[in-house]
Amino acid sequence: MTTHPFPDAPGVAGPPGGADRSTPPAGCPAHGGPGNAVPLSGPRFHTDPTRLYREMRSEHGPVVPVVLPGDIPAWLVVGYRELHRVTGDPELFPRDSSLWNQWENIPMDWPLRPMIGVRLPSVYYTVGEEHRRHLAAVESALEAVNPHELRSHAEELADRLIDSFCSGGEAELVGDYAMLLPVLVLARITGFPDAEGPDLARAMNDLADGGEGAIEAHQRFGAAMHRLVAAKRQSPGPDVASRLLAHPVGLNDEECALDLMAITAAGHLPTADWLGNSVRLMLTDDRFAASIGGGRRSIGEAMNEVLWEDTPTQILAGRWAARDTRLAGRHIAAGDMLLLGLQGANADPDVHDLAGDDGFRAGNSAHFSFSHGEFQCPFPAREIAEVIARTGIEVLLDRLPDIDLTVPQQTLARRPSAFLRGMSTLPVRFAPTHPVGVMR
Repeated sequence: MTTHPFPDAPGVAGPPGGADRSTPPAGCPAHGGPGNAVPLSGPRFHTDPTRLYREMRSEHGPVVPVVLPGDIPAWLVVGYRELHRVTGDPELFPRDSSLWNQWENIPMDWPLRPMIGVRLPSVYYTVGEEHRRHLAAVESALEAVNPHELRSHAEELADRLIDSFCSGGEAELVGDYAMLLPVLVLARITGFPDAEGPDLARAMNDLADGGEGAIEAHQRFGAAMHRLVAAKRQSPGPDVASRLLAHPVGLNDEECALDLMAITAAGHLPTADWLGNSVRLMLTDDRFAASIGGGRRSIGEAMNEVLWEDTPTQILAGRWAARDTRLAGRHIAAGDMLLLGLQGANADPDVHDLAGDDGFRAGNSAHFSFSHGEFQCPFPAREIAEVIARTGIEVLLDRLPDIDLTVPQQTLARRPSAFLRGMSTLPVRFAPTHPVGVMR
């Protein structure tokens, strides 16, 4: 999955009907005068996003004028073809926040400032040749992760987590399992000793919460990465950190630490939500009942369905227009920010109705859940996320085959964010079992 490393601390086609939507709405400074820009907040983004995106598209077309906290204007791209164009043209729509024409209006305590970020020497924040330099090192370091060893790590750590609650007959699968497994696996393959994994997990989850402790958590997270880089510079090992340091592009210690922060942060929460959202779907949708009974075919189908219908990263910031241009009839001014509406594009009627008679998409992976183009989620990172999430689901169902929700599905709470979509809690019950207490 692709997401900002520190979320919340997240052929041009015309609009439906061929109408020209170039007249800006009134009331929003950057969209041009008194108007109907959509506030990018409110409960419907996490209670009823499907209908909300449908209404946005009906009223505004595939490029929606939106307002961020503090009346900051932006464009939300929810058309599939339009998003393909934006993400596929890094010269016209670069990921370069220094171009933003709103910086003079952004206070230092603006809540989304960490999500936008500033230029730093890391794979996430660099552009052009410098970005490609970082990407070469990151992809090489991740490609060398042995998939069989990765699965073994995920199985062992999943067993340890399940051992901690399996004898009680009840668990809260988000906090007790989904939010811990990915970061523990990522910590191990990155090069942290297992003893440091829980501290890293606490820092990452405090960051994800975005509360009062987020800044301090970010400091702990960064300090841990710098300590790891210093240790691996002295004593390299068969891990991602050591391979980054050894790559021929010659990353310095600061660059390596920032890249490791980006890899871990961007890999943790989306993978945790992919796991949690898939388990929720399997517990609430009859199409996936076979998985709960021990079948395996439906696990992959459920995971793919989540990427289409319930993708962990709903909106990604962002791209900035390098010059004045037009997109789906809209005038996009130089320096305007475009938010990538990944879920909105997935739900575009032009591509959404791809399922077969059985409701499955038969492996169709043309969704935007990993973004697209030069800044998409690197392929090795996708494979790592899929192995962790799928292994987590398989071990859970092997160990607790009779798992069931303890609350009505309509009462399940989502994370209150327009940018991210994951479960706040997932309470379940099952027949108590004994801990396995051994490595697989």
